[in-house]
Amino acid sequence: MTLHKKLVTLTLCWTMFVIILGAYTRLTDAGLGCPDWPGCYGFLKVPAHPEKVLIAAERFPERPLETHKAWNEMVHRYLAGTLGLLIAALFISSVWQQRRLTIIPTALIILVCFQALLGALTVTMGLFPLVVMAHLLFGFGIFCLLALYWLKVHPHWLSREPQLLRLKPLAILAAIVVLMQIALGGWTAANYAALACLDLPLCETGWSNRLAFAEAFDLHLGHGDYEYGVMSQDARATIHVLHRIGALITFSVVAFYAWRLFKNAQSLLMQRLALAIGATLLLQFTLGVLNIVLHLPLANAVAHNFVGASLLMFVVVSVYQINQQQGRER
Repeated sequence: MTLHKKLVTLTLCWTMFVIILGAYTRLTDAGLGCPDWPGCYGFLKVPAHPEKVLIAAERFPERPLETHKAWNEMVHRYLAGTLGLLIAALFISSVWQQRRLTIIPTALIILVCFQALLGALTVTMGLFPLVVMAHLLFGFGIFCLLALYWLKVHPHWLSREPQLLRLKPLAILAAIVVLMQIALGGWTAANYAALACLDLPLCETGWSNRLAFAEAFDLHLGHGDYEYGVMSQDARATIHVLHRIGALITFSVVAFYAWRLFKNAQSLLMQRLALAIGATLLLQFTLGVLNIVLHLPLANAVAHNFVGASLLMFVVVSVYQINQQQGRER
């Protein structure tokens, strides 16, 4: 394996850790563990010396230092910063090898710059939900692009099955549905609506009479701090119900796609990819139900976030694999 391929693999694995830690940071309410950016209370690391703790209290009297939350936030920043350096190294290595700019490494360097900006805005705008959701989507997008680049530098993992081209519209639909569901899940989490309904299958009795669509998708501009949410219970319940309905739609569409892919695939590689999509979908649906039944346990909620990223990645990889058949068919 060349050094460049090792770097791609390392960056992909590192991204997984960053996604997991990002979910953990948000779910432990540590998103504002450090109220400034890029430092923490004006320091490069979490203040520990009594003198520095006093200075931190003077700088941010409205947000007393909670050391465990601050460290959660800073460790995530350190890992995310390292990911940025890895992607920069990947970009430089790609240019050095190809002697020109290539699409995926260039897209990655642009995405990671936007992601860094969104990370800063997440803090400086007090967990503004639209920014938090965008931060999630850009992170998942980086993960998917790295998976595609890993395939590109390992061409022996690419399938050769032109008959799969007939599944391209369904594959693209599945990817769009998963992406929309993840965006809705991000909106649910950013507005602290994950426990807005505790009954199954949809919500408590009379939920349909309390739907508040206008408020549920209003940006609620003007608040200095969005921690723990600013929406009413009815608006949060509306978001939550829509996310559940979206889960049912996603399950139906993606399960059908995984079945069609498995049925039409001839190689073991594509059959395994179809099984991976189906298994990840079932696991994600189960984790979502457990989030409600068990009232959002931390480990389960973090897993729900990462498995969602994995589901999107597998579906996007399958779209890429199918799309590669276009040239081979000709």
